[in-house]
Amino acid sequence: MATQPSASKLEIHAGVVARLCRRADAERWALAEPDFGAALERSAAQRFRDHMPSAGELEQYLDSLHLDDLALACACARGSEPAWEHFVREFRPILLRMAGRGQQTDRARDVADSIYADLFGLEERHGVRRSLFDYFHGRSTLAGWLKAVVAQRLVDKARASRRFDPLPDDEASMPDPSSGTTPESDLDRRRFLALVRQALEEAIAGLVARDRLRLTLYYAQDIKLAAVGRVLGESEATSSRKLERTRVGLRAAVERRLREVDRLTDAQIALCFDHARTDPAFDLARTLPPPEERAGG
Repeated sequence: MATQPSASKLEIHAGVVARLCRRADAERWALAEPDFGAALERSAAQRFRDHMPSAGELEQYLDSLHLDDLALACACARGSEPAWEHFVREFRPILLRMAGRGQQTDRARDVADSIYADLFGLEERHGVRRSLFDYFHGRSTLAGWLKAVVAQRLVDKARASRRFDPLPDDEASMPDPSSGTTPESDLDRRRFLALVRQALEEAIAGLVARDRLRLTLYYAQDIKLAAVGRVLGESEATSSRKLERTRVGLRAAVERRLREVDRLTDAQIALCFDHARTDPAFDLARTLPPPEERAGG
C-alpha cells in the first residue's frame, strides 16, 4: 500500500520566504530569513498534516497568514530585545486584562505571569530553549491566540483547584470547639507554611546578587519595572523577562525541596503554594534581604 507523503518534509522556496519576510517587515526585529522560514514551515506542517500541498496551495496558505504577528512571535522566541520591548508594551496589558476577566486580581496575575514566563521559554530540551511562541502559527492574530491561551489556562487552573477542594464534613466528625485542641487542618497549614518559607529563604539565598536585588526593588521596595531597569542598567523588557525567570526558578527550587527533602506529595505541594498565596502573613517582601546590594553585585 502506498504511503502518503509526510507534510513535515515540505519545504518552502527561498524566494517565497524572502518575499513573505519583506511583507512581515521581519527586519525591524533583526529576524533572519532562515528563522522566519522555519516558523512558516511549522505553520504549514500543522495545516497540511494529512497531505502534501501543491506549490500553489502552499503559497496561497502562507499568503493568508498574519505575517507581522508571526514574525514578532518568532523574534520573541529567539530573544530579540526590540521584539520583546514591543510585545511588553503592546501585549502585556492585553494579557493582564484578558486574564482578569471574572477573576480575582491575584489569580489573574498568577495566570498572566505563568503565560508570560512560558512565552519567554524557561524550559530547555536537548539544550534548546522552548518557547510557547513556537506554537503560534499565524493563522489568527497574536491577540486572538493569546486570548485562547489565557482561556485554556484559566480552565486548567479551575480544574486543578477543584481536585483539592475538601469534601463536605460529616457533622459528627467536626472538632469540638470546647476541647481546646487545634484542628489537624490548622496544624498542617502551619507546617506547610513553615516548610514553604524555609524553602523560599534557601532559594532566594542561592540567587545571584543582581537577581536578588531585582526582586527586592520590585517586591519589597515597590519600584516599577522601568525604574528597576534604570537601576540595573537594562531595559524594562529585560527587567520584566528576568524577573519572570527568577520567579519561575524560585518556584521550581521551592517545589524541588518540598518534594525531595521534605518528601511531600504533589497534592501536599499544591496545598503549600495555596496556603502561601492566601495567608496574609506570608509575604515575599519579608523574605527578601534589605536592598543593600548594588547593581554591580
